[in-house]
Amino acid sequence: MFIQTESTPNPATLKFLPGQQVLELGTADFPSAEAATTSPLAKRLFAVDGVTGVFLGYDFITVTKTDNLEWPHLKPAVLGAIMEHFQSGQPVMEGEAVSAHRAHDGEDGAIVEQIKELLDTRVRPAVAQDGGDITFHGFDRGVVYLHMQGSCAGCPSSTLTLKMGIENLLRHYIPEVLEVRPVAA
Repeated sequence: MFIQTESTPNPATLKFLPGQQVLELGTADFPSAEAATTSPLAKRLFAVDGVTGVFLGYDFITVTKTDNLEWPHLKPAVLGAIMEHFQSGQPVMEGEAVSAHRAHDGEDGAIVEQIKELLDTRVRPAVAQDGGDITFHGFDRGVVYLHMQGSCAGCPSSTLTLKMGIENLLRHYIPEVLEVRPVAA
């Protein structure tokens, strides 16, 4: 098994490409070891000293590290954990992993559907290339609330991505959108 790696805009995260499908549908975000109870792969990665976050996508794994360790020291252990997992035959997830947009009840239903459509077709594929995901969290009085995951969470350029990229895109297509703000999980 040959696992490729790619850097991400977030220096604390690295994207690992195992050359095979990781998740069939959706994504799975594990911002802590305690959250990894449903994923044998994430549990194995959190056992590596210095790993602080794991994000799983269709064909990639994004790993976040502590600031006091450098990737050249941590990367071999992470590669080993990924390889061991896929060779073990264990499932990546126990149960389903679907991180999706939050439901929205209210009078803005048509606007919210347009927002979700633009996120799914224009934004999420682009941030997946960087090892992350962005999901809809809410819409209230012209403000779109988005949840950033994987390499997007805590990324130094995430504010710029939200303001200059996503906010401008949504405002261009949907005049009711006035602003975009990030939210924590």
